[in-house]
Amino acid sequence: MSTRLLSVPFLAAGLFLSSCGGGGEKTSTTTDSTVTSTTETAPAETVAPSTISTTPQPMLIVRHKVADFAKWQMAYDGHDSMRLANGIHNYVIGRGAMDSSMVLVATKTDDIAKAKTFATSASLKQAMQKGGVTGKPSISYITAVFQDTAVIPSPLRSMTTFTVKDWTAWEKAFQEGKQERIDNGLTVRVYGHDADNDKKVMLVTAITDTAKASAYWKSDMLKKRREAGGVIGEPERFVFRIVKRY
Repeated sequence: MSTRLLSVPFLAAGLFLSSCGGGGEKTSTTTDSTVTSTTETAPAETVAPSTISTTPQPMLIVRHKVADFAKWQMAYDGHDSMRLANGIHNYVIGRGAMDSSMVLVATKTDDIAKAKTFATSASLKQAMQKGGVTGKPSISYITAVFQDTAVIPSPLRSMTTFTVKDWTAWEKAFQEGKQERIDNGLTVRVYGHDADNDKKVMLVTAITDTAKASAYWKSDMLKKRREAGGVIGEPERFVFRIVKRY
């Protein structure tokens, strides 16, 4: 990943009215009429800040199994200073929907090169051992080109990875399918490509309707959409539940 976010205008109008009167030669009568100055302010027009970012964001995404999630979480939090020292910032932690021992860690990075060095460091290896990580971790270096940080009630996410013939052609076909995905219980949260190869795509969607999403993943409709986008082979999908956002 998986796993893997503004101004308000104001309008005012003012109205000022005044009048005065004069008198005659021998006897003068002066009448002062004062009209109270009135300022009317229209209700502030609030424009919701955009939740979408298309600024390229380097990300480090790790998936691995753990023997005990609570123990791993403590070890992970205890290693935060080392992540920050290497320009790596906490973003999302998820657990597999089918296998809760599978953990996804999505972080944002300042520099992919530093992230790669950190990912192979003895310090990280020791932290993983301390946290009870089992098996070999899956590590991805991603350039996210689209992020939507709008709050969605469902914590379920799908991280899909696949290969395409051409990034530009795929993105065009993908964007054309926006309403189709929404109608089938899927809302895009993040997508991008491998930092070193834009033909390797990573996509994260929120699952708002599990039944519809499951049917859509097996449908001819999605198969045709993939063909239009030049997707090669069968995508790999990891469904997880967000357990912590930073």
